[in-house]
Amino acid sequence: MTLDRLLRAATARLAAAGVPSPAVDAELLLAHVLGRELADLRRARLLGEPLPGGEHGATGTAYQELVVRRTARVPLQHLTGTAHFAGLDLSVGPGVFVPRPETEVMVELALSALEGIERPTVVDLCTGSGAVALALASRRPDSRVGAVELSVEAHRYAAANVRSTGLAVDLRLGPAQESFGDWVGEVHVVTSNPPYIPPGAVPVDVEVREHDPELALYGGGEDGLDIPREVASRAAELLRSGGVLLMEHADVQGRTLPAALMETGDWASVEDHRDLAGLPRVTRAVRAGRP
Repeated sequence: MTLDRLLRAATARLAAAGVPSPAVDAELLLAHVLGRELADLRRARLLGEPLPGGEHGATGTAYQELVVRRTARVPLQHLTGTAHFAGLDLSVGPGVFVPRPETEVMVELALSALEGIERPTVVDLCTGSGAVALALASRRPDSRVGAVELSVEAHRYAAANVRSTGLAVDLRLGPAQESFGDWVGEVHVVTSNPPYIPPGAVPVDVEVREHDPELALYGGGEDGLDIPREVASRAAELLRSGGVLLMEHADVQGRTLPAALMETGDWASVEDHRDLAGLPRVTRAVRAGRP
């Protein structure tokens, strides 16, 4: 069987199961099984290369098993063990929130806020896999970057990613609301992608609803903003005057989160930013002058 024929059959199965990007997922799963780069696999497909060992060989069997699991809407990243984020390949799996492309807008906003600052200090609260902290450490290697995660399982993934990338991140385990007491008043930028989904707003995507940990999803309170408010309060303690908080939120919270932050008196200005899809995604708040 040729790679092209195998991929066409897998794409059809994934499409029938409602997988959003069946053709790409079919290719990524096969590239993972074969241990090849996606571009290399696509060239081999165009050249009519056969599947090593045939359809019923070890490679073909392993691939079919992954396709079946993907039709059951197990996240692609759980099957490959890798998520691509801001130029990094990160280890992910059950027990940790899979970083999303829309979160990359927060990385870009953080980099903009750090422009002109030498050897800045950055903290990522609710870091999950460590994606945002590692992206910033990669792009600003002169920074002192800290990150904290409450979940023991997610912290293991973040620790593995710090080790595999070799990037300098001070990773800690514990609640964001009590973290980095030794850095209070010293931080230039705080980033956070906290749990923020309201209790009644069950995610539409099966991959999110059934596989992302609830600890990383639901923000508490009727509006889902209980935890974001607490995290923002800690950010206000960590930031120096004029420091910047960047916090991700649901698209329906583009007005409610900024309003909640302005009510506290901790922030000199608050504005919201949209992601590449044009949806409200990240609130930017500037720390008011400290007494």
